[in-house]
Amino acid sequence: MDNYQVKPYSNIAKIGLDKLDETKCSLNVNSDLPDGIIIRSTKLSEDDLNDGLKAISRAGAGVNNIPVDICTNKGIVVFNTPGANANAVKELVLAGLMLSSRNVYESIDFVNGLSHLKQMKDLEPFLEENKKSFKGTELAGSTLGVVGLGAIGSKVASMGVALDMNVVGYDPALSVEAAWKLPSQVVPAESMKDLFAVSDFVSIHIPAIDSTQGIINEELFKKANNLSLLNFARHEVINTKDVLKYLRQDNLKNFITDFPTPELIMRANENKDVILLPHIGASTSQAEENCAVMAVNQLVDFLETGNIKNSVNFPDVQLSRSTINRIAVTNKNVPAMIGQIATSLGELDLNIADMTNVSRGDIAYNLIDIENEVKESAIKELQKIENILNVRLIK
Repeated sequence: MDNYQVKPYSNIAKIGLDKLDETKCSLNVNSDLPDGIIIRSTKLSEDDLNDGLKAISRAGAGVNNIPVDICTNKGIVVFNTPGANANAVKELVLAGLMLSSRNVYESIDFVNGLSHLKQMKDLEPFLEENKKSFKGTELAGSTLGVVGLGAIGSKVASMGVALDMNVVGYDPALSVEAAWKLPSQVVPAESMKDLFAVSDFVSIHIPAIDSTQGIINEELFKKANNLSLLNFARHEVINTKDVLKYLRQDNLKNFITDFPTPELIMRANENKDVILLPHIGASTSQAEENCAVMAVNQLVDFLETGNIKNSVNFPDVQLSRSTINRIAVTNKNVPAMIGQIATSLGELDLNIADMTNVSRGDIAYNLIDIENEVKESAIKELQKIENILNVRLIK
């Protein structure tokens, strides 16, 4: 029986790690050659990717702390856990909406500065006289724009509808599954510019990838009017310089984000139109447990069966096991590879009982169930085929 070594990085919730006890995988915090890594926010480098590493499972949605491109070139599957922390982030977005609309932060700061008023007869009239300075606006009837309608964005959009807000959404890559989760009241925007032009609040929920670097910028802010901008995605998607520029004008009313930068901290110390949180969007006990369990389950399933779900660099694949011996093959997505693999299996006297081949970008992935016994020598022969990245036997 295979035994896979799994190494945790960061503080992974115990309820998730305990799941390993029921599997062929063993937790080994000191392993130098793990088969799998479970990680939260610790930043990995290429030096952490040992030759025997098969998969990395991120207990969270973002994977910008993992060198995904390098992993792909090495045939290492990278998982994330979309949706596992969605409710936690959604609730913090609600807090952000309230902070931006009701002057909550300034109100608390004001009251905390009244320690010199020792008597209620002095305090009460002073509060009544000054509370008009903190008059806010109600969320109901205002317009909420949601950029990105994935697991988190769809929950935020649904929350906006429940709060009697007018909700506008934009997501050019919206999946059918995600679309079904959206309330019918959510109005699709033709572009982000259109969304910014009609919104009182905009909440950002897009991944930090090359194509989204600084995508929330001046071109969008020019369209805005007294807008409250909320970012609970990643700081890389926001052009901070442009935010600071348009906060000084009438375009941006305030900016609430879970991703402080030195420039934003300086602004927040000078002006209450920037409210910063210390990346606590997913910091609830429930979210951490959900992410840990999902990350472990996906990693274990891949190591034990070769099946893939929620990978950011490999295609999803599910093949029911039909034999004892299964071969997983990762290769470059170039023509004639299936034929070469099948021919090689025949030459090795290995009979295929069932197989599937799926691809994603430059990567193709094969699961092949073999009727007869597979020796390690056969695996080594398959690895010699040009454009094969890795081959493993799953007994």
